[in-house]
Amino acid sequence: MATITLSIPDNLMKEMDLSREINWSEVAKEAIRTKVNQLRIFRSITSKSHLSEDDALEIGRKINESLHQRYEDMGV
Repeated sequence: MATITLSIPDNLMKEMDLSREINWSEVAKEAIRTKVNQLRIFRSITSKSHLSEDDALEIGRKINESLHQRYEDMGV
C-alpha cells in the first residue's frame, strides 16, 4: 500500500485533536476515494459528450457540492 503525507494548517490540526476518536486517516482515504470516483465518472461523461469543458466542470462542481452536503448531513 502506498503512503502519502498531508500538510494540515495548525488551526485545523487543533480542531482534529479535539476528536481523537476519529480515524482521520480513514476520513482522508474516503475523501480521496470519493474524488477518484467522481473523476472517473466525469471522464466517462466528458469522453462521450458534446459538452464544453466549462459545462463539464460546472457539472463536476455541482456533484462535489451535493456530496459535500450529503457528508455534512451525515455528520462526517
